[in-house]
Amino acid sequence: MKIIKVLIAVVVLAVIGSAATVMIAPAGTAAFLVDLKRGLGDLEKKEITLSSGLKYVYLESDNKDADTLVLLHGFGADKDNFTESAPYLKDFHLIVPDHIGFGESSKPEDADYSPLAQARRLHELFTLLDLKRRIHIGGSSMGGHIAMTYASIYPAEVKSLWLLDPGGVWSAPESEMARIIRETGVNPLTAKTEEEFRDVFDLVMSEPPFVPGFVKDQMARKRIANFDLEQKIFAQLKADSVEARVTGLATPTLLVWGKEDRVLHVGAVDVLEKLMPNVTTIKMDGIGHLPQLEAPAETAQDLKDFIAGLEQ
Repeated sequence: MKIIKVLIAVVVLAVIGSAATVMIAPAGTAAFLVDLKRGLGDLEKKEITLSSGLKYVYLESDNKDADTLVLLHGFGADKDNFTESAPYLKDFHLIVPDHIGFGESSKPEDADYSPLAQARRLHELFTLLDLKRRIHIGGSSMGGHIAMTYASIYPAEVKSLWLLDPGGVWSAPESEMARIIRETGVNPLTAKTEEEFRDVFDLVMSEPPFVPGFVKDQMARKRIANFDLEQKIFAQLKADSVEARVTGLATPTLLVWGKEDRVLHVGAVDVLEKLMPNVTTIKMDGIGHLPQLEAPAETAQDLKDFIAGLEQ
């Protein structure tokens, strides 16, 4: 009985200590949790500088003898959008960069943020990282837009594409997000307050993973600080259609779309299937705009099965 009381006391003290830590140093606690999540995927943070002076910050796994899988995050997100999936993708050598303009990478005010410019920067990054073998590229939303662009201008360097609700297919039916922008002129993917960021969080996922409120608030502050730049980047994205670029693109492609996506209409699947001759499609029930966060194990396994099928 005495041992049980001691154990209870230890647990109570641990809970009190954790709560105190969160109250006193929420930013540090949030950073610790991010590092913990990265560690589960064997990801280490690194950085490298391009010839232009722009800095890329990226995550990399140590499995360098395996096939390389590059993972590209979406608009307003960062490299940690793939830490939920990383533990299920340890069969690959993972490279997960913050795009220029996002996360911890450089954020020049007047840069070209078009998908073509981002793809060319990535090509220099991959060259500096000495990725001599052909690579698999996965992209979520804007990251999918950039991934398709990369494959279109460097087709010999890409073994396969993994597209998760990708952007750039602007002839698709109007989404809820597009309707909001048309009717109000406000982009619901951007945020000026912590409350608005929580609305963004709800918009992009139907089945979000649990994220403590203080972690969301730390995420919100980064988005708020980047608000003005994100307006410029979004305008450049909307001005760029990927459709002509990928017409006839034969790269083996796994196209995944959440049926509950409110950001980009699932009808874009029909457009891409007509344009790209080598597409395998999975539509996910009950999933929104970010399958890799909402169903990380399932989406990762689908990718592994797809790539295994290419090698048979």
